[in-house]
Amino acid sequence: MGILDHVSELFSFEHNHHSKKRKQLQTVEIKVKMDCEGCERRVKKAVKDMKGVNQVEVNPKHNKLTVTGYVEPNKVLKRVRNKTGKHAELWPYVPYDMVYHPYVVGAYDKKAPPGYVRNVLDDPKLSNLARASSMEERYSTAFSDENPNACTVM
Repeated sequence: MGILDHVSELFSFEHNHHSKKRKQLQTVEIKVKMDCEGCERRVKKAVKDMKGVNQVEVNPKHNKLTVTGYVEPNKVLKRVRNKTGKHAELWPYVPYDMVYHPYVVGAYDKKAPPGYVRNVLDDPKLSNLARASSMEERYSTAFSDENPNACTVM
């Protein structure tokens, strides 16, 4: 912040010591069950008029709503639930590559879209099962193609 900005801020009439914190541009992904085109329209209409929303995308194949803008995730979620009357939750899936053991009990979900598994890294009960230990890492990299010192017997 330059000296001119500071001086102009001191003499402005709108100066407030408790300035509002600006919201960050973010993408909010929500899982909402959509059966037909009417459901799609209702879900999209519920959030497109919200303050701060820049873009709304609906993917009915994956039951996914993506909202981009200066919004808070919990407010978008609450708005979808109230306006549509549908059960909605923040997108619970992450790409398959993000989890070390994607077929562990809590990570694998039959309802997940192809290439996705449940996000178990944030869950304290399941995160230990989904993370690889240092011993597992050593054994798996011993035969890896990316490791230049790996065993070449195979």
